[in-house]
Amino acid sequence: MATLLSVHGVSPAYGEGCWFAPTSTLVGQVTLGDDCTVWFGAILRGDVCSIRVGNKTNIQDGVVIHGTYQKSDTIIGDEVSIGHGAVIHGCTIHDQVLVGMKAVIMDHAVVESNVVIGAGAVVLEGAHLESGYVYAGVPAKWIKPLDETAKSWHITRTAAAYLKYASWYK
Repeated sequence: MATLLSVHGVSPAYGEGCWFAPTSTLVGQVTLGDDCTVWFGAILRGDVCSIRVGNKTNIQDGVVIHGTYQKSDTIIGDEVSIGHGAVIHGCTIHDQVLVGMKAVIMDHAVVESNVVIGAGAVVLEGAHLESGYVYAGVPAKWIKPLDETAKSWHITRTAAAYLKYASWYK
């Protein structure tokens, strides 16, 4: 069973159809929509800020989601895939985004919808990633437009696949 902890009387809340791996941890001000999955070793730590996650979002193995006390909450939209080992900190990620493995997104960064962030990329504090592009590197920079084939393969397919994978454990 996942670890769900209350902080200052506030407990994590989640919608229907969610699945949490036994070694995942959700703390405090964490709210997830419907059909979200939180995988092995992932930590959503809403002890010093709130974390709000939309529907059909998958938070993969080893991801850390947090924010900065009295400075930056974390907001994540619908059908977002956050790759293994990523760090999401006090930022806003809109709908249909793929965050690559080991990527880092810092406080007050905004990632618009329909974006792919490459593995290992670092999105700096306050950065703004525009919709319809692939970003990669340290710091993350615009690489190329996101075509419909890449969008359907990387974003749509990954979000659907993680719902399927979770069904294997239910």
